[in-house]
Formats: sequence, C-alpha cells, structure tokens
Amino acid sequence: MIFSTPDPAADPYFAAALLELQRTAFAIEARLIGTREIPPLQQDRDALTAFRGSWITVWDGVALVGAAAWRSTQEALEIDRVMVHPEAHRRGIGSALMDRIVEAASGRDIRVSTGRDNPPGIALYAKYGFVAESEQEVPPGVWITCLRRPGSG
Repeated sequence: MIFSTPDPAADPYFAAALLELQRTAFAIEARLIGTREIPPLQQDRDALTAFRGSWITVWDGVALVGAAAWRSTQEALEIDRVMVHPEAHRRGIGSALMDRIVEAASGRDIRVSTGRDNPPGIALYAKYGFVAESEQEVPPGVWITCLRRPGSG
C-alpha cells in the first residue's frame, strides 16, 4: 500500500481516478440503503475538486484502491467520506485510512454520518470507538446515522 495526500483540484488524472473510485465504492452503500440519492453519487468532477479539506489516498501500484476526506476545526474533525474499491475489500484499507484520520484528529472529537443500513460502515466506525448520536431521515425513507468518536483531549 502506498499512501499519498494529493489535491484533486491540482491533478486532473487523480480527480478522474478519484471520481471513478467514489462512484464504484458508494454504489455499494447505495444498494445497502436503498437509494442512489447520496451526495457522493451526485457529484461531478467539478464538485469533487471544489471540496476544501484534507485527503488521504491508498494506491496498489497505479490503482487507486481507497481514499478518505475530512475537514478540521479546532473542536473536531468531520469525516466527509471514506471509500474502498470493492475489489480491495477485506485487505485492511478502510482500517489504514481510519488510522490516518484518527492521527490527524490529534485528540479532537471525530464526527461522521453514514447510512443506517450500511453495516460495513457502521462496523468500521464502531471498531474505532464511534458511538451513534442521532439518526436523520433524508430523503424520506432513507436514514443516516450520525456518529461521534470522543476526543482524548
């Protein structure tokens, strides 16, 4: 595994690879929660490159197999997305990304939302000490779970 911290706005090749990974990875969550109306599946390259936050990516040779993005404030780190290519599942990539996110949080709270009916996502976050704080219905009939990992500082 090779880690990098590129900026999709600065590299059109990377932006295209990242958008393809995002569409492939989030198609699985869409099936689990019963809708394709989730933000990562609605984005085009312009919307993806407009994200102003931090990225960490995982490469297997020249193949982009995982990525995560977040925004930081003084109080908390807000995970925007964590994604692993379906062909790379069960190889520890999601955990490796989460390790980097926890490190980046530097003891602050970490918050994330995922589909309530996304058992793999919920399990990954639970493994890192996240607890469900609330649920929201968006759009009607589709529920997301908001989770928080308390900071250590």
